[in-house]
Amino acid sequence: MQRRQPAHTKRPFEAVVQEHGGTVLRVCRAVVGLHDADDAWSETFLAALQAYGALPADANLEAWLVTIAHRKCIDFIRSSNRRALPVDEPPERPSKIGIPGDNQAELLNAVGQLPPKQRQAVAYHYLAGLPYRDVASLLGGTPDAARRAGSDGVKALRSMLRDEPESERALLVHSTAVTTSSVPASAKGEIR
Repeated sequence: MQRRQPAHTKRPFEAVVQEHGGTVLRVCRAVVGLHDADDAWSETFLAALQAYGALPADANLEAWLVTIAHRKCIDFIRSSNRRALPVDEPPERPSKIGIPGDNQAELLNAVGQLPPKQRQAVAYHYLAGLPYRDVASLLGGTPDAARRAGSDGVKALRSMLRDEPESERALLVHSTAVTTSSVPASAKGEIR
C-alpha cells in the first residue's frame, strides 16, 4: 500500500526565519526605527515560533509574519512612552529625600528617640507628606489624634535639637508649623 504525501508540508521554522527574516527586519526598521528594530524583530519571531505549530501548511508565511511584526511594532511604540530615555549624563539635582548620612544624622537620631506614635506621625506626615487622614488610618485613630501626635513630636524634636549650634542644627520644618523668621521660605516642608 502506498502512502500519500500531503500536498503542503511545513518547513522547519529555521528555514522560515532565514527566508523571511530580512523582510521582517526591514518592516520593523521602517516602523519603530533602528534603535528598537532588533528587539521588535526578535519579539516577532518568538511569537511566530509559539504559533507556528497551529498555522496551516498552505498559509502565506510572509503576510503572517508581517502581521505579527506590525503588532509587535505597535507594542513597542506604545511602550516607548513608558520607557526611560538614555542620556549621556543624568542631570544633577539635589535630593529632597532624607538620605542617612546626608547631614541629617542628628535629626534622624532625635526622631528615633520619640515615642512610637509621635515618631510614626512625624515620619508619615512630615517626611512622607501624607495627610493626617491617611496617617490616622495607618496608626489607628482619628485625624485629630494623629495631628496631635505629630505636633507633640515636632515640639519634642525642637526642644531636643535646641541646644545644638545653628550651623549643625537639623530642623524639621513644615509649612504649617513655621513661625520663626530664621528659617528661609525655601526650606519650608523639607529637612534642613
